[in-house]
Amino acid sequence: MSAVWELLALSFSLLLVVWGQGSKYSREANEAAAGGGPKRPEAVAFRVVKLNQIWEKAQRLHLSAVKLAELHSDLKIQEKDELSWKKLKAEGLDEDGEKEAKLRRNLNVIMTKYGMNGKKDSQLADTNYIKDGTESDVLDDPRLEKLWSKAKTSGKFSDQELDKLWREFKHHKEKIHEYNILLETVSRTEEIHKNLINPHEENGLKEEILYGKHTELKDKMRSINQGFDRLRKISHQGYDTASEFEEPRVIDLWDMAKSANFTEKELESFREELKHFEAKIEKHHHYQKQLELSHQKLKHVEGTGDKEHLSRNKEKYVMLEEKTKELGYKVKKHLQDLATRISRGLQHNEL
Repeated sequence: MSAVWELLALSFSLLLVVWGQGSKYSREANEAAAGGGPKRPEAVAFRVVKLNQIWEKAQRLHLSAVKLAELHSDLKIQEKDELSWKKLKAEGLDEDGEKEAKLRRNLNVIMTKYGMNGKKDSQLADTNYIKDGTESDVLDDPRLEKLWSKAKTSGKFSDQELDKLWREFKHHKEKIHEYNILLETVSRTEEIHKNLINPHEENGLKEEILYGKHTELKDKMRSINQGFDRLRKISHQGYDTASEFEEPRVIDLWDMAKSANFTEKELESFREELKHFEAKIEKHHHYQKQLELSHQKLKHVEGTGDKEHLSRNKEKYVMLEEKTKELGYKVKKHLQDLATRISRGLQHNEL
């Protein structure tokens, strides 16, 4: 009988987590999601109010169709993590607030990535570098700009290869930005720790938190250094046709996996999973390109006044948009899972 009461108590506490947090959720948003609110497309795309506000703001900005779909996927991952955290908090499993701090860092990265952090020109350019020729303005690193300029003028790369290389440069810039956010957080935490009235209070717990952050910093810096070495090599020599992986995120994962505490059998299994993951990423890239083409065609048809043609193109555009969002979420979720597995192996090496 006690087990039944415990189950009922747990169910009730979970309901409180979802419905009782007025600061993050709104009754109006949930009513709209259930059909009781305004019939506006995606007005309540997310269960977390602040994520809905970000999404609504993004739709008012001049983001491309592909960027909007990518942001939607990023916010879905953030939503999943925030809801998981609320359950942990309700169970008293984030007493030090570290998981909450990481959520804030992740959201900061998203806001900066899409130019919504209040800083001018912080948004990364679209995937296709050929569009407007202003790509060097957003790399924010003289070393990267020099490498990119050398690669563009070397004659070693086709347009398709340059597009792929530009994705690698963008990925590297994002890694540097994430590292800087974490570094700033660690510095702030250490400063607060120094200014405590009683510096010995909860000292062990705070040292453990800082150790975890320093380990994460080391992992990120290792990845940045490996990534820069790779970009330098490719910029000088061109792409190696015998390279096992092509996608930047997969290359990063494979490099880290080889440094983790995996057995030979586990490493081989991970290699096969990365091949499937890379295929999933390529499929996502394909749909991103189709979405961009569909968006351009839709804008053209809107100017013709042909309602039947417009209706057909809108239907196709919505289908591609939803598929791109869905694949984007799956890619990011898979990436998150793979990175977590590697992180456990790297942490084991530190022990």
